Parts: sequence; C-alpha cells; structure tokens
Amino acid sequence: QVQLVESGGGLVQPRGSLRLSCVASGATLSIAAMSWYRQAPGKQRELVAHMSKFGITNYADSVKGRFTISRDNAKNTVDLQMNNLKPEDTGAYFCNAEDAFTGSTYWGQGTQVTVSS
Repeated sequence: QVQLVESGGGLVQPRGSLRLSCVASGATLSIAAMSWYRQAPGKQRELVAHMSKFGITNYADSVKGRFTISRDNAKNTVDLQMNNLKPEDTGAYFCNAEDAFTGSTYWGQGTQVTVSS
C-alpha cells in the first residue's frame, strides 16, 4: 500500500502561482509513474501532468507552458509548479501513484486550488 498526502493548495489571483507538493509513504519502492489530476465542480477528473520513474513527462494541453511537474525519487515526492494561473484551473488537485508490479493506483485526499480575483 502507498499513502499520498498533498499540500500547497489555496486561493490565488489570476496570473499568480502556486506550488503543490505530494509526499508518498508506505510501499514506495513499487511506485512507477506519479501524476497530478484535477477535478472541477461538476466535471470529470482529468490528467494534468504525468511523470514516469525515469523522468518522462506529459501534460494536458491546457497547462503546457504554465505547469511543471517534478519528482524526487529519493524523497518520494512529486511537485506541481503552477504559473500564470487562470480561473479555469480552479478545482481539487489530486496526487496519483501507479504501482509498477500490481498496476494498482493510489490517490491522495486532494488539495483545493481556487483562482479568483
């Protein structure tokens, strides 16, 4: 089992920045990819950014050039630097980890990001 705890959400004005962090604990040696997802009210959860254990990244088109995912395998953390935030970035952000051996996925409890003036 892997436990994920997110932090760093909050209220920010448009064009502002936030940095989200996620710490993994438990069976962390089995973690392969780690990702950030978000879910806006009334919408489905969507992938924001993904990073493999070897550093290969991909991003949702809506955040390319504004968000950066980074990962520290030694510390079992994955961060999401969010710049030039827009109101449409508002939502609950969730950390996700994939188990390399079982294919299981793990979720954090989420952290709220609100972009509003």
